[in-house]
Amino acid sequence: MSPRIVIVDATTGWLEGVRRVESPNSDERPPGTDLDLIVVHGISLPPGRYGEGWIDRFFCNELPAAADPYFATIADMKVSAHVLVGRDGALTQYVSFNRRAWHAGRSSYCGRTACNDFSVGIELEGTDDSPYTRAQYESLAAVVRALRSAYPSLRGADIVGHSDIAPGRKSDPGAVFDWSALRDLLGDAPT
Repeated sequence: MSPRIVIVDATTGWLEGVRRVESPNSDERPPGTDLDLIVVHGISLPPGRYGEGWIDRFFCNELPAAADPYFATIADMKVSAHVLVGRDGALTQYVSFNRRAWHAGRSSYCGRTACNDFSVGIELEGTDDSPYTRAQYESLAAVVRALRSAYPSLRGADIVGHSDIAPGRKSDPGAVFDWSALRDLLGDAPT
């Protein structure tokens, strides 16, 4: 099977030909800031349930607190990611890569704080303890390849989990995330 092809328009920061749901939860990156980190997250709403459309509503500040007890604890949060990879590998983009998505929260990596400033946030629909699908790994790898092609500063960038930039506060994408599978799809050597 040949790799999935995804293209980023670096001028606009949008993936071509994928579903777009624009989140209001983004802003300008600090001037002169290059992208140099890719952060992998895991999300499901409610936890452990998939494909119900709640993630779109959460990232657009439209999550009804009364629809699920868990929603009452997060409905007022203002968060987003650049891209969501669904269980079937389908892509949804919420924020242009040229803007700062609000995905990392309090975070640091290699001595730099505020990772939202210099990173891309990619959510995988899933949980910390349920294996992600092959289609998700393939789509994630396709997005990473497209980002590396569109943004030279990302060609050698680290790919990390949310847990790596917010240890103790975040655990996603979880111990079940198969980093070697992603490296294999990208043709990257282990780090």
